[in-house]
Amino acid sequence: MTTRLTRPPESTRSRSSETAHAARLFLALVRREVEGRYRGSALGIGWSMITPLIMLGIYTFVFGVIFRSRWVTSDADASPAEFAVILFIGLILFQVLAETITRSPGLMVANTNYVKKVVFPLYILVPVTLGSALTHAGISLLILVPFLFIVFDGIPWTAIFLPLSVAPLCLMALGVGWFLASIGTFARDISQVVTSLTTAMLFLAPIFFPVSALPVWLQPWIRFNPLTVPVDEARKALVFGVLPDFMTLLAYTCVALAVCTAGYVWFQKTRKGFADVL
Repeated sequence: MTTRLTRPPESTRSRSSETAHAARLFLALVRREVEGRYRGSALGIGWSMITPLIMLGIYTFVFGVIFRSRWVTSDADASPAEFAVILFIGLILFQVLAETITRSPGLMVANTNYVKKVVFPLYILVPVTLGSALTHAGISLLILVPFLFIVFDGIPWTAIFLPLSVAPLCLMALGVGWFLASIGTFARDISQVVTSLTTAMLFLAPIFFPVSALPVWLQPWIRFNPLTVPVDEARKALVFGVLPDFMTLLAYTCVALAVCTAGYVWFQKTRKGFADVL
């Protein structure tokens, strides 16, 4: 009895080839994006380590020294060093979302040559921006590790759940990024609005304070900030050694997935008009 080998359908091979090509293109563009940002500077990518440390120092001095802010835990107030580490985790996640959505409105304008290429997958530009932001976030996490050992005597085992906080935040960033990349092509002023909203989002998220520090009636409302759940759950995993609230993360992931899907569909439906505007 002989076995006949059948070739996969042409459409299947075509989709597989397109996916592989998009993956290679994504990695190449992320690398170019990261390297291009520091091209010509003396320290190069070293700035990706220096910049977050400078911002951490500034925020820690202003809120921890001048305003004497403390992170109130269940048993005591966090010291300035502990406050700095807790703050740093929130800032890392904020930068992932902020960098993606603030750069998205100008992506099509900045890449006009890609827009006018019929075969170029324009949708990939937003993931590339997110990939660049995640690269810098990864570097910041490497900087955070020794501080966790110095200040908190190590990393709790619950750190393995950190991806459960980061992944839905990435979905949210992609969805909002695709919406803004499309709208920003037709309405250039949206960039100014997004920058102001991003700043507001920073101070209205539990980055400088715990949710428990707010009045009870206000706590449910702060959950509408897309940073609240990821930041809160990431701190549980990396600092407090507490299991994440899986139901809350599941609900957030469902919303993020819906936003991501809607953003992608919107982008693909409106991309046909980009070339005419540009």
